[in-house]
Amino acid sequence: MSESQLWDDVDDYFISQLAPEDEVLAATLRDSEAAGLPEIAVSAAAGKLLHLLAQIQGATRILEIGTLGGYSTIWLARALPADGRLVTLEYSPKHAEVATRNIARAGLDKIVEVRVGPALESLAELADEAAETAENPAPFDLVFIDADKVNNPHYVEWALKLTRPGSLIIIDNVVRGGRVADPDNTSPDVRGTRTAIELIGSHARLSGAAIQTVGKKGYDGFALARVLDQSS
Repeated sequence: MSESQLWDDVDDYFISQLAPEDEVLAATLRDSEAAGLPEIAVSAAAGKLLHLLAQIQGATRILEIGTLGGYSTIWLARALPADGRLVTLEYSPKHAEVATRNIARAGLDKIVEVRVGPALESLAELADEAAETAENPAPFDLVFIDADKVNNPHYVEWALKLTRPGSLIIIDNVVRGGRVADPDNTSPDVRGTRTAIELIGSHARLSGAAIQTVGKKGYDGFALARVLDQSS
């Protein structure tokens, strides 16, 4: 048995016991594939982890950067209370259309808002809306970053502006097949990821860690950062 097959088998076991997909989640993946979306959604195991982290966080407001077909969106939104809110940002109108249908089928369209356009523009709009509102919207309790990797450091900086002390920031796909450890690698995705990791490590308002993973998505990993109080 190959090493990758072993990873798949272990993932299958854990998913079957701890994160079995229901028909809504399965249909989300099927419809995303049928629409020609890239097959890069988080695994069921990672989706369940996101769900648990949102619950542990006690999140009532979640920001997701990178919607794709809405698979991770559904896992996260299911952790919210009935009066919670999730804003998810998607660059591609086609992806957003598929995600909107999937989210509605999951019965989550009342608490999930899909915003279409470049994420950096949408993030600036969110900040402006907060500043212009008499009663500023509550900050986000959790931010999940899973979009173009070159902009990861900018996404982290915006996440800091839109969160509060105690909020959690999660960045997916930080290992880049091990390339993140190569300081001479000039690929934009690697440089963006390294800059984001170094920003977390050096920023006075962030405390973070990064974990390598193996499984259905191969060799990968994620980073977690907690927002600290300004005076910490």
